[in-house]
Amino acid sequence: MAGDKGKAVVPEGYQALLGDLKERIRAAQVRAALSVNRELILLYWRIGQAIRERQETHGWGAQVINRLSADLRLAFPDMKGFSPRNLQYMRTFAGVYLDPEIAQQLLRDLPWGHITHLLDRVSAPNARDLVCATGYRAWMEPRHAAAPHPASSCARAKTR
Repeated sequence: MAGDKGKAVVPEGYQALLGDLKERIRAAQVRAALSVNRELILLYWRIGQAIRERQETHGWGAQVINRLSADLRLAFPDMKGFSPRNLQYMRTFAGVYLDPEIAQQLLRDLPWGHITHLLDRVSAPNARDLVCATGYRAWMEPRHAAAPHPASSCARAKTR
């Protein structure tokens, strides 16, 4: 009977409660991840806008991005995302979506990697907005299927 000490009798309804709590925890984890993603997207837009503004109003050249990258990496060694290429994406992102509210509405649930993919592949604003409205996944999946999705056809026709 010494081996049975660790095993308690499970009361009626316990498994249902456990299942419910697991669902709540997972749902909260997803909401937290989406919230963090939204904040990062807004931060990246603000960084890009600050770079654009300085380059346009103060005549800063492209080399400032390399310097900013090095300095930001030094200041935040545990944080990823400050490569010169990524800072250029942030600048482009702020140039494509001049209003951060619109950018957040369209792109709020997309990870940054998907946004950079859109910036690379879809140059026409209307096509890019259509892809965002119909869903990035719906746009990507048909790229491997025989019959293209209307959004992917529109987006591909407008790519670089």
